[in-house]
Amino acid sequence: MASFTPYTYFKCPCTDASIPSRNLGDEQPPETEENSDDDRTFDPRAPRSNYSLYPLEHLLYCEDCHQIRCPRCVLDEIVTWYCPNCLFEVPSSTVKSEGNRCTRSCFQCPICVAPLSVSSLEAPPQGLGAELASQQNGPFVLNCAYCMWSSKEIGIQFEKPNGIFAQLAKIKNGGLPILTAKDRRKDREERKRDFSGSSAAEESQESEAPINLDPNERLDPESQFSNLKAFYQTQMAESSPVSALGFTGDYGYGSPGALSRIMGLYTGGSFADKKSKTKSGTMREARDALEGLQIDPLSSDEAITKLRTEGWESTASAEQRHEQTTHTPFLSDLRPIAYLLRTKRSKRCKTCRHILSKPESKVQTTRFRIRLVALNYIPSITIKPLQPPLPTASPLLAPLKPVQFLLTFKNPLFDSVKVTVATPAKTPGRFPTKVTVLCPQFEVGANTDVWDEALRDNHKSSSLSGEKRRTKAEASEGQHQAEAGKVWERGRNWVSVVVEVVPPSLRIGGSEWLKSEEMKRDSGNVRDGEEVVEIPVFVRVEWEGEVGGEESGLGGGGKEKEVREKRELAYWCVLGLGKVAVD
Repeated sequence: MASFTPYTYFKCPCTDASIPSRNLGDEQPPETEENSDDDRTFDPRAPRSNYSLYPLEHLLYCEDCHQIRCPRCVLDEIVTWYCPNCLFEVPSSTVKSEGNRCTRSCFQCPICVAPLSVSSLEAPPQGLGAELASQQNGPFVLNCAYCMWSSKEIGIQFEKPNGIFAQLAKIKNGGLPILTAKDRRKDREERKRDFSGSSAAEESQESEAPINLDPNERLDPESQFSNLKAFYQTQMAESSPVSALGFTGDYGYGSPGALSRIMGLYTGGSFADKKSKTKSGTMREARDALEGLQIDPLSSDEAITKLRTEGWESTASAEQRHEQTTHTPFLSDLRPIAYLLRTKRSKRCKTCRHILSKPESKVQTTRFRIRLVALNYIPSITIKPLQPPLPTASPLLAPLKPVQFLLTFKNPLFDSVKVTVATPAKTPGRFPTKVTVLCPQFEVGANTDVWDEALRDNHKSSSLSGEKRRTKAEASEGQHQAEAGKVWERGRNWVSVVVEVVPPSLRIGGSEWLKSEEMKRDSGNVRDGEEVVEIPVFVRVEWEGEVGGEESGLGGGGKEKEVREKRELAYWCVLGLGKVAVD
């Protein structure tokens, strides 16, 4: 069985603020700020706990609020957009107009998502003067060096080796050109002009049956969207009650000029009486390609015949279709994928809007201008067995057998801190674990320079060294035992204390405290994750920090005196010790 690595997760206080309050009809008074966190024991197995526990490396710290900040309680602000392939910075105006894709020549293979390179179909020049040839002549194609896919397979070739994004937007699969927005608008007006010259009898027949200009006509996504947008804009203008009041164009219910005209319906007047006689029509759906109707290609006879002849291998996978911007059931319909842009983001505290993290705006650098990591403000916590098991022994914890662990606190601050540790006598859950902290209160030294400790008083350094010289050999020989109220080991900026744990028994009816109603309803079956011993620990850290000139109210004149204030930080954390053997 694989060994278990102990872990430590910290709880962010933002989840406590999102807990709904009691109803107004409840007789019990609401919890105050003094006993809300202390009286309520944190349950690491609750479903809500999955969204509040993070490793210390993933947390930030707000210096104004003096609180831990997780990814859920921060605000993201985009600093810059860039392409991950060419590392070019993209202006935000280009992102709004062109989309969040690279508009240069950066593409991915639609088959294997590998980067594509531009190459010429003509052979490179050889012989004398070949090295003087600066560039090759077209046509050019996109090639994949991994799966050997080429844009030539879908009938797409380019005239120039640069500006591939703009050229690809004008070419369909097969080499046919794509109409621009101006050409689509002109073609739509010409078709409408042709229909307007038809006879009244033909118009009555057309109103009863859908108009199909070309049943086999296939529109590109841009043309289909343009036709649908123009069609529904016309339908909304003709059928909505706003058109009866004389609103045209982009004016609607929310326009400032609509208020006076809408009030005319209630105050009366010739305008309201005249417009009230007009009846608004009902909206209909698109009926042909001119209005934006697009038939699913899988329902055509050509697609069914292609499936029968080429088989399942000719269809695109779900991952390949997900990367495409249009519905592409076959491999022949896949198009090169433009690289998705990435962003650099800064993070702010939701409460005070203080900047917690801000990267450099340059794309090539990975440094941060501001980064308030919680690892630099909160003592880190590590736990390990006091006596490591033998290599031949089982890594599982024996049920109902006391085990001692070493809990180590490391102080990153330049001030000494006083730590208070509290744990429940029995952990919450169906299989409670007995926990005892031998030394719940202790002081951790400041994170000063190593040479500062060497320059201390000889008497103080000797007393600390006597407590620090405890080795594992002495503990194994029984010469040194863990005592209540005393730390196990102390260093310059770290302290280790002993925690005694009695793992539960997972056997049905193995102990008296297991005979609960919830245990009986579940028939004694062990759920997923219940064999892991997790201990909730409430940590309170107190220290005295320096106060700036503005906070302390010191004036500019006179000799400034160092002012220190008492600070306090309390939070929950979860210690994962190991798995219990099922007896």
